[in-house]
Amino acid sequence: MFERFTRDARDAVSGAVTEARHVGAATVSEEHLLLSLLTLGALEPLGVDRESVAAALAEARRRGGMSRADEEALAGLGIDLGEIVARFEETHGAGALSSPAPRRRTLGSSLRSALGRPDPDRRHVPFTQGAKKALEQSLRIALGRKDRHIGTLHLLLALLSRPGTVAEVLADHGVTYATAERGLAA
Repeated sequence: MFERFTRDARDAVSGAVTEARHVGAATVSEEHLLLSLLTLGALEPLGVDRESVAAALAEARRRGGMSRADEEALAGLGIDLGEIVARFEETHGAGALSSPAPRRRTLGSSLRSALGRPDPDRRHVPFTQGAKKALEQSLRIALGRKDRHIGTLHLLLALLSRPGTVAEVLADHGVTYATAERGLAA
C-alpha cells in the first residue's frame, strides 16, 4: 500500500510520527496525522489555521478525547462529562486527562550513546487502530476515485470519513468531506 503514497503523503505519515514523539505520546493517532497535514500546509487552500485546530484538539484531549457526540450520549444517560473532568482535574491537576504517558528515561543521552542504546526520540511509535484504519481508508478512497496514488487529499478525506474528534474539529473549522473534496481536488 505504501508504494502508492506520494512523497507528500509519506511526509505526512512520517510527520505524524514526529508529532507524536514531540509531545511524548506512546502512539501515533489520527490527531497526529491531522497535525502533520496542517504542518505540511495541505489544508492552507481551505483557510484552516493550524493553531486554532491544535487548540481545539487540545480541548478535546482535556475532555479525555471525548467528542461532543460522546458528551451528548453521556448526558442522555444523566452523566455530566464536564463535571467528571472538573472532579478529575481537582484530584489530579489541570489537564490530567490530556497529558501523555511520561517517557521512561533511565539513562542520560550521553551514557545511552556510549552504551550503544537507541535514542528514545528515535524509538518505534506504533499507530493506533484508528490511525491504521484512516491509512487503510485513504487507499479505499483513492481506489474509489480511480486515482493511481494516495496523496494528502486522500489522507484528509479518510480522516473526515471517520467519526470522532478529528472530523468534529475539522467540521467546526468549516472542513467537511465535501468541502475538502471540492477545495483540494486537482
